[in-house]
Amino acid sequence: MKAYSLFSTKSILFIAVLFVTTLSSAQEVKWITWDEAAQLTATEENPKKVFIDVYTDWCGWCKKMDKDTFQNPEVAAYMAENYYMVKFDGEGKEPIEYKGKTYKFVPSGRKGYHEFAAALMQGRLSYPTTIFLDEELNMLSPVPGYQKPDPFMEIARYFGDDIYKEKDWKAYAGEAGK
Repeated sequence: MKAYSLFSTKSILFIAVLFVTTLSSAQEVKWITWDEAAQLTATEENPKKVFIDVYTDWCGWCKKMDKDTFQNPEVAAYMAENYYMVKFDGEGKEPIEYKGKTYKFVPSGRKGYHEFAAALMQGRLSYPTTIFLDEELNMLSPVPGYQKPDPFMEIARYFGDDIYKEKDWKAYAGEAGK
């Protein structure tokens, strides 16, 4: 009887862990490449805006934002519904086509940087930086630094819900913070 009880408890625990793992993996952000996002904006009947997470492999705050912010179920669901999500290595080596220009990796210092990252961040290389583009790949805004889920959602909704077309950021942030 004890063996059955122990087996039963272990089985229930295993099923519970499996269920929680499956549930949390369903909330993960689906990252795509820049080329995939550019293709989707060009071919979809109702394209989404584009969100770019510019990171580096060595950036601790980038990893923290991945874990704390992008894995947040509310953030993941909102972003999946409203944006094509691109993860872009600011030190990546692959050439990128954007608005008729090819951006490349530039060796500099110990590692170097990608011209596309520098262009998106308006010359201020800072990681992480999140970039919001409209449906036609026009720059809406770079947002430098680590963002916790709630402040990130304010920014994502500002662009995702087209509030930026009617209100400036200060007026919106003042209302959202109340």
